[in-house]
Amino acid sequence: MLLLIFAASAGVASAQSRVPGTDISIPDVFRSDHGGEISSRRAWYHTRRPELLRWFTTEVYGRSPRKPRDLRFRVFDEDPRALGGLATRKQVALSFAGPDSPRVDILLYIPNGVRGPVPVFVGLNFSGNQTVSQDPDIRLPQSVPASKAAPRGSAGDRWPLEMILKRGYAVATMYAGDIAPDHKEGFHSGIQALYPELAKGGDNFATLSAWAWGLSRAMDYLQTDSAIDAHGVVVFGWSRMGKAALWAGAQDERFAAVISNESGAGGAKLFHHFAGENTHRLCTKFPYWFCRNFQQFDGKDTVLPFDQHELAALVAPRPLYIASAEQDLNSDPKGEFLTARAVDTVYRLLGAGGLPVTAMPPVNHPVLGIVSYHVRSGKHSITPYDWTQYLRFADTYVKRHS
Repeated sequence: MLLLIFAASAGVASAQSRVPGTDISIPDVFRSDHGGEISSRRAWYHTRRPELLRWFTTEVYGRSPRKPRDLRFRVFDEDPRALGGLATRKQVALSFAGPDSPRVDILLYIPNGVRGPVPVFVGLNFSGNQTVSQDPDIRLPQSVPASKAAPRGSAGDRWPLEMILKRGYAVATMYAGDIAPDHKEGFHSGIQALYPELAKGGDNFATLSAWAWGLSRAMDYLQTDSAIDAHGVVVFGWSRMGKAALWAGAQDERFAAVISNESGAGGAKLFHHFAGENTHRLCTKFPYWFCRNFQQFDGKDTVLPFDQHELAALVAPRPLYIASAEQDLNSDPKGEFLTARAVDTVYRLLGAGGLPVTAMPPVNHPVLGIVSYHVRSGKHSITPYDWTQYLRFADTYVKRHS
């Protein structure tokens, strides 16, 4: 009864379905807000997809501004012999509202010796572009005092540039903190400060939406670079940046594929699978990641009128990879797999295939499909093992079709 009242007040359908092969009940992704059953591609694109996009915008992640009219790109650095000649390095300054706007730098490595425009992995980093490589010419982030900047190459193990570049892919990254600082006072700086009108109301421009918005602005640049295949841009992220990557890919259909690495609650995991990170933790520890309307769901994981399989469904029919780590119980590997399992029906409705298995695969046994999944051994991180799978995935579903 509580679910029916709650769902009705939220303006969404309350019909439930089960994840195949489990006793987990989740909202029926094919039940429209008006109670109708979605059973065709046309109904999905014209009715259900817009409903879900509105729901996650107004109740979970918040509104985002349009592409700025004053968006500008300036390539301030280009080195054709970077990383010992392996790549061409470009650094691109993004500005949004004239000379006084926050500055966000894209660091881009393009493999040398590869014919034609190349596909690219684009994602946000946690502590500055200089952390992905010991390359001494990477500009330090403007939003952090130089004395407090993270060491060069300190996150290099999470960005195996040589492995990726040798497979014929470019790599693009931006410092998330330049877009929106990762703390509750961040609304007064970064991109959010440019849009005070979006700070009001329950569907305010929250931090995850700001990060996702920044990824779309990187996409705007990548479409202008003749060395990049604009039809082969893969958006990816780990942990909270995996949440942002999913939301970016859900909204922006220019991204050719989406990779979520251990993104947990508010990312790829089902809230209804009540384990690990939950709504209460998100609402109390990271309330600024989500819009104010999300606070109404604090502690209501198992009776939510929505769940993250519906977010993942917004990526369909484009390739989607969800990945977990065995010891990352906070991100709930089983809950992440269940999202991949639950979204399978949407992919099949759209004629795109789906997840090739019905049961969660063993550790270190990746499952490759238009919806792919693996759970690897180890803790919360992103490793060369993960990247090995992502490169196989991209070779199969992005490079051949871009």
